[in-house]
This record gives sequence, structure tokens and C-alpha cells, in this order.
Amino acid sequence: MMRVIAGSARSLQLKTPEGDNTRPTTDRVKETLFNVLQNDIPGCVFVDLFSGSGAIGIEALSRGAQKAYFFEMDKTAIGCIEYNLKHTKLFDKALVFRQDAAAALSYGVREEADVVFADAPYGQGFDEQVLISARNSKAVGPETIIVIEEKKERDLSDIASALGFDIIKEKVYKTNKHIFFRRKEL
Repeated sequence: MMRVIAGSARSLQLKTPEGDNTRPTTDRVKETLFNVLQNDIPGCVFVDLFSGSGAIGIEALSRGAQKAYFFEMDKTAIGCIEYNLKHTKLFDKALVFRQDAAAALSYGVREEADVVFADAPYGQGFDEQVLISARNSKAVGPETIIVIEEKKERDLSDIASALGFDIIKEKVYKTNKHIFFRRKEL
């Protein structure tokens, strides 16, 4: 069972979609992610791409994000996100969309985001699609941090550089990693 780690919804249990269409982020990995982002979360606009249960965006809201966008295609997962937002009393700070998460930055987010998190299915090229979408998006400014969760072995440095992004940090875990990007300064 997943739970919220810190903030206003601390310790509340979260529902997760049944089946293997989603891959919940473990508490330990989630805690490390938010330790890295802790100064960027209060008052931020957070975008959770490939949201699954919504646990990452909900964690951001619980820790003080002003607003969170959730993008997910799976109908069951959307139901989980909405349930979890109501259960944690964070629904009024959330916008939930059932649409293509890889392209969401191009047309779904209507303001500049502070943090964009993408936990797409590994090894299917969605990581690159997210960066392409981010490059062309008004929602991604020079200060926006993009975090992509991928397999530990995945190297995005050449792709990121070609698309105009710098890798500012990598956090490597047992089987996966978080890669932190920011637009290159011109």
C-alpha cells in the first residue's frame, strides 16, 4: 500500500490501480526525490506526467505545491488519482486530464511549471518524447526542473544536449534513476 510521506496529508494511504499498467514509486525513492526537490516545492506549479495513482503529484501538493497537473491515459488510473485527491483533501489544487502525457507539455499546461515529473514506461522512447514536448512548450521556462524516471542504464545525455537541456543531477537507485534537467542557458 502506498502512502503520503510528508506534509498536510502525511501518512494517508493511497489507492493504486490494479494490474501492471502502473509501477508505483517506492517510499524510499519518493523520499529521495523530494529531498532533492524540497526547496522547489513550496508554492510551485507541479506537473505529474504518466501519473499512475497520482502519488508523486499528491506528495508535492501535500508538501506545499500551489497546484498540480496530472496527466494519465489509463481510465482506471484516472479513477485512482481522483479518489486519492479527494481522500487527501487536495482535489481543489489539482487539474486531472485523461490525455497523452508525453505531449501534455505542448498543449495541456496553461502556465509556466516549476517542476515537471515524468515516470513513463521504461524503454519505449517516452523520455525523449517528453523532452521534445518540453523544448516546444511555453510551460517550460529557464527555471523549470524536469525530472525523468528511467532504467538505471538509460543514458539521455546526448538526446538532452541535442534538444537544448542540461542534466543538472542524477540520482541512481537499485534498478532505476531520476535524471534532473533544465533548459540550457543561451
